[in-house]
Amino acid sequence: QVQLVESGGGLVQAGGSLRLSCTTSGRAFSMYDMGWFRQAPGKEREFVAAIRWNGRNTDYAGSVKGRFTTSRDNAKSTVYLQRNSLKPEDTAVYYCATGRRPYYTGSDYSEQTRYDYWGKGTQVTVSS
Repeated sequence: QVQLVESGGGLVQAGGSLRLSCTTSGRAFSMYDMGWFRQAPGKEREFVAAIRWNGRNTDYAGSVKGRFTTSRDNAKSTVYLQRNSLKPEDTAVYYCATGRRPYYTGSDYSEQTRYDYWGKGTQVTVSS
């Protein structure tokens, strides 16, 4: 059974930093892309960032580019999302997801259908 567990959420002041982690089990982590999404209250879930299975390619939503960085440690089956210069509008539940196809070379990182397993999410609140 594939499981994804996010951690590192919490309350932070605007301008601060926070790193999220997502650990995967039940699947050969190094074979799959990993994505980060978020859902703010009253809004649809949106793409935040993604990293290719080999770690060589990343993609970011325009709203977080330059502030957020995703990375992965395949030995630990863990993906990270380092978030700097946080803004109140970054407040949301953050989810990680694992790609549907191993060794996928497509670039449609923001498509939610690209991912088949999701974590339960971790709340991040940025105060002004």
